[in-house]
Amino acid sequence: MSAEKSRERIKARIWQSIAQSDLELETVEKAQLESLVNLVTEAAMLEINDQIDQSVAADDEAKSQYYPQTEDASEQVLWQGKPFLSLSEHYVITNERIRIVRGLLGKDRQDIDLIRVQDIDQSQTLRERTLNLGDITIHSHDRAAPMVVLNNIRDPEQVHNILRKAVQNIRGKHKMTFQEEM
Repeated sequence: MSAEKSRERIKARIWQSIAQSDLELETVEKAQLESLVNLVTEAAMLEINDQIDQSVAADDEAKSQYYPQTEDASEQVLWQGKPFLSLSEHYVITNERIRIVRGLLGKDRQDIDLIRVQDIDQSQTLRERTLNLGDITIHSHDRAAPMVVLNNIRDPEQVHNILRKAVQNIRGKHKMTFQEEM
């Protein structure tokens, strides 16, 4: 279920609870009541996301004891995260690649080497800005995925900067410069 659908379902449940309660709300202005419901909805969504994060982190920690990482020792994780309210998608940015893992039971893993990244864009809607969420769009020379979007990630400006610096570092390491196509 998307974050927007979750938001609407939570909001509807709050309105339903208010309607079924014995609260005297006739003196409260409608705009104030709507603001309160929106505030409670956003707080509930943030709490649900935090609970998902804690559950996923505990699960990942338990799995790492049985399935140790076999990655190259020189590869360092620079950032990792997931889309807001997601259980089935996870993003990792290392000093070598971008890894996108999808799936809850079965897993689909996609790697994009940083050396292939051409351009990185960041976008946020007004609602995403209030929650400090946003999307990072990555354009690359990767044939399988020339454009990839990291959806609804927390602190997109920080992630954009981490990714931009990692791309610059890998280009410097391999003594490569970017040349735009006209």
